Amino acid sequence: MPAPLDGIKVLDLTKLAPGPFCTMILADLGAEVIRIEEPGPPTGRRAQQAGAAGTRPAGNSFNSSPYNALARNKKSIGINLKSGMGKEIYTRLAQRADVIVEEYRPGVAKRLGIDYEKLASRNPRLIYCAITGFGQTGPYRDLVGHDINYIATAGVLSMFGRPGQPPTIPHNVVADYAGGGMHGAIGVLAALVARNQTGRGQYIDISMMDGSLALLAQAFSTFFANGKLPRRGETINDGGIPNYNVYLTKDDKYITIAAIEPWFFANLCRALGREDFIPHEYDSSKRAEIARVFTETFKTKTRDEWFEILSKSDICVGRMLTLDEVPNDPQVLARNMIVEVEGDGGRKFKQVGISAKFSDTPASIRSLAPKLGQHTDEILGELGYSKEDLDRWRESGAIK
Repeated sequence: MPAPLDGIKVLDLTKLAPGPFCTMILADLGAEVIRIEEPGPPTGRRAQQAGAAGTRPAGNSFNSSPYNALARNKKSIGINLKSGMGKEIYTRLAQRADVIVEEYRPGVAKRLGIDYEKLASRNPRLIYCAITGFGQTGPYRDLVGHDINYIATAGVLSMFGRPGQPPTIPHNVVADYAGGGMHGAIGVLAALVARNQTGRGQYIDISMMDGSLALLAQAFSTFFANGKLPRRGETINDGGIPNYNVYLTKDDKYITIAAIEPWFFANLCRALGREDFIPHEYDSSKRAEIARVFTETFKTKTRDEWFEILSKSDICVGRMLTLDEVPNDPQVLARNMIVEVEGDGGRKFKQVGISAKFSDTPASIRSLAPKLGQHTDEILGELGYSKEDLDRWRESGAIK
């Protein structure tokens, strides 16, 4: 059965979270994704990052781990892009590619001689997606950064946390994965549709800051309308009201309540034996009392007991699950969102499943992460290079 992106060839030059997540999405959707990896042991800053002192897994060890979902469904070829032969091989691959995804600092691809303008002159149908922190333009384009820096600049960080407390850092899921990787995949998919209409590829400039800011479209709409800055922990969507909050339960776990609408609030009050609170949902003078009663009440039963009770009463309720609990949740299981993929020797490896469910062209996990250079011979053979060529280039360090 065909997948949505069958026949689409992607060259993946990325290494860290946003790029590999973007190309994982494309690979899951059926694209042939070829990871372009640097042969040989890491040097310079890469060696420090990989753990030159042995404090972290060295080199490609985790990238090629079967547990690494970001590298699944991909092929790997080792090419030294700083060598003349490596650059020639890459250029030939780019001539046959539909998409390139990279996350170099602005200007690096041009210095390497593998930039969009050069490659598109030979392959005008090429879609070239560059993912960076602040984008290819603007005064911050050359600044280094990570997730927390981008979400801070975009205003996202200012909204996370409790009243009177420093902002809460939301791991690296916002800028890296949603702002960068997911927006990159959306951009590539849109460019593929546009190419069907125009016959031409194009350059896609993805900024993790821009993507993070885009996630605040509704928040900014409200701010532009009333001019009021949201205060951390004081709005209806971040714990500012007792009926949209988290509560500690008897077993030191958390239950989440999101009874914003009046009918859900009424159902919640009835289930907790406090129907007297129903008329006071919007009464700010009663919020402290309601919060206190809710806090005390939820401590009388376990998290799972409360979920069993409230989920049967048409109330917006959820258990806060930790990562070790998620794989056994019945909804997660029913949706195949934690799957087992078979590796070498029949060994099974758990990974997060695929979120988009297609009725006619389902996405799939077809292979686990490749070892560095695992597909070099296959890919270069398809380009017409001989075994003698490959042996000679391996000896020189141009390929692996």
